Amino acid sequence: MVMQNFNLEKNTPVKLLVLGCGGFIGSHFLERIINDQSWKITGIDTHSAKISHLLSAENFTFFQSDIQDTELLKNCIASSDIVISLAALCNPAQYTTIPVDVIESNFTIPLKTVELCSKHKKRLVHFSTSEVYGKTLANFLPQNSPQKEDPYYYLLNEDTTPLLMGPVRSQRWCYASAKQLLERAIFAHSFEYGLPYTIVRPFNFIGPRMDYIPGIDGSGTPRVIACFMNALLSSTSLRLVNGGKNRRVFTYIDDAIDALIAIIKRPENSQNQIFNIGNPANEISISELATRMIEIYTDINPVSRPVKYGLQNVSAEEFYGCGYDDSDRRVPDISKAEKLLQWRPSIDLDTALNKTVQWYYQEYNQRKEHIRAG
Repeated sequence: MVMQNFNLEKNTPVKLLVLGCGGFIGSHFLERIINDQSWKITGIDTHSAKISHLLSAENFTFFQSDIQDTELLKNCIASSDIVISLAALCNPAQYTTIPVDVIESNFTIPLKTVELCSKHKKRLVHFSTSEVYGKTLANFLPQNSPQKEDPYYYLLNEDTTPLLMGPVRSQRWCYASAKQLLERAIFAHSFEYGLPYTIVRPFNFIGPRMDYIPGIDGSGTPRVIACFMNALLSSTSLRLVNGGKNRRVFTYIDDAIDALIAIIKRPENSQNQIFNIGNPANEISISELATRMIEIYTDINPVSRPVKYGLQNVSAEEFYGCGYDDSDRRVPDISKAEKLLQWRPSIDLDTALNKTVQWYYQEYNQRKEHIRAG
């Protein structure tokens, strides 16, 4: 198969198609590259609020549409050099309530993108999820086993770690399973038809514009950072599912965009590879995360209404409903990205959380006050 090499120094711009360009990752990616005339960018998304300030850029064409518009998708892919697939439905609260939609949004619908990229031999950069790893090997060891802290049992490697899902009746795994199956479809199209691809497995990207606040610009239950911010803005207790024992790595969005640009600019090193993109130094338990966010928020808003922000333990069934299960720990091995992409995350957890909490406070506090006063 011929390797796709793009010389960004040439006068001919590289044609990028960004699916899901109006979301959290897409909006930050566009902000980073929008003034670089070596890119000619086409974007498709059903929403544009997060990129409204970018729509007038001369090298950006935006279609406010769904990727289920097959004719539009086909034409855009055929005329692009690289397709970046970001569109997904990724909210744990929905995995047990609308599992059919979750599977369709993360496998059935994006499979058409894979097929069209394969047909037209277009390079596909697909954003999957770190949830494909499921549970760690350490999860199956005795509770007090010292081996739980052995990296062999918890560190997640793109090419060697087994992907361990829960039982079918635990519908929480519908998202991870759909994402994993799409990864396997991408690999199969590469094997049979020569599809050039890169798969990205994100580890909890955070930053401005990452999620909504219920009652203001969305409904239902958002992901953990926004859940905690909603509680802080509302002066209510932060709810910890099953005590907040699970551990996660949180990666600031700027580091993630650095990795994406390195993937695009280094096709000779990134093609037909899977990359963990995350910051293993930023591991924290969810209960520790809640405590740290309370501290940061109190520093930001010292004149807030006098309230002692509390932590409230709730069961997974109470919070998410029946069929919920979870990964115990997710820590990435990023040695491949360090070696092939020359990429390493640089933003520590405190900085990432401070930037994120500051943005939420500036964006939502006044609107919350109006709701309380109304």
